[in-house]
Amino acid sequence: MTRLPLSISIISHNEEANLRRCLASAVELAQEIVIVDSGSTDRTAEIAEEFGAKFVFQPWLGYTAQKNHCLTLCAQPWILALDCDEELTPELSASIRSFFANGDDEKYDGAWMSRLVWFMGRWIHHGDWYPDRKVRLFRRDKSQWQADGGGQVHERLVVVGGCTTLQGDLLHYSFKNIQHYLTKHISYSDVFLQTQHGKGKRWSLLHTLFRPWWRFVRAYVLKRGFLDGFPGLWIAGATAFFTFDRYSRMFESEAEAKSTHIG
Repeated sequence: MTRLPLSISIISHNEEANLRRCLASAVELAQEIVIVDSGSTDRTAEIAEEFGAKFVFQPWLGYTAQKNHCLTLCAQPWILALDCDEELTPELSASIRSFFANGDDEKYDGAWMSRLVWFMGRWIHHGDWYPDRKVRLFRRDKSQWQADGGGQVHERLVVVGGCTTLQGDLLHYSFKNIQHYLTKHISYSDVFLQTQHGKGKRWSLLHTLFRPWWRFVRAYVLKRGFLDGFPGLWIAGATAFFTFDRYSRMFESEAEAKSTHIG
């Protein structure tokens, strides 16, 4: 099958549990696979070699800088950026081929795709987690990763030009289980606090009380999270609690700062 004028761009660190699934779903599409690794000690490098990937070591620069560094190593005019815990569905893969076959690569500079998350033994089709659209197919010379809101965990791709939307889902195995979800929340909460401080934001009782309820209603009712059964209820409830937790940490941080100043 003909390979597209496409480089697959991936950053990795100890991803032997996910990488093979990711690469197997996309390898037939691209002229090259470029993986920037920050020092894996498992079989990540071995799996990358199985797929003929260009595997480059780079000490960790942070998500945004690491992904941008990977882009500089790609030779093809188009990029398909993937995370190791993602997988293309056959429908999405066919849609990417159609994008080039139909000449959309001459009309657009990027393409959105929907991410579908696996959690609690099922795919989550509603609530805040779906469709979670991301631009992952894009023209290399018109795109760059930027920090999302000044944070260090989440990053977004900025494309100079028009984008279309592809059919099919990008499967996302983001959380192994509830414990993994809770562990990730701690780092997300830390970054939220740093970001709010960086913007000069102050704690608000109104936000602390109102936003958790709004997040629950939006996810469970307005976005029909209830159709995902108990996992949908759990996700909406957890989202509300973690929103409350983040604003509570702002209060705690300001209180501690005042206490230190007085002391």
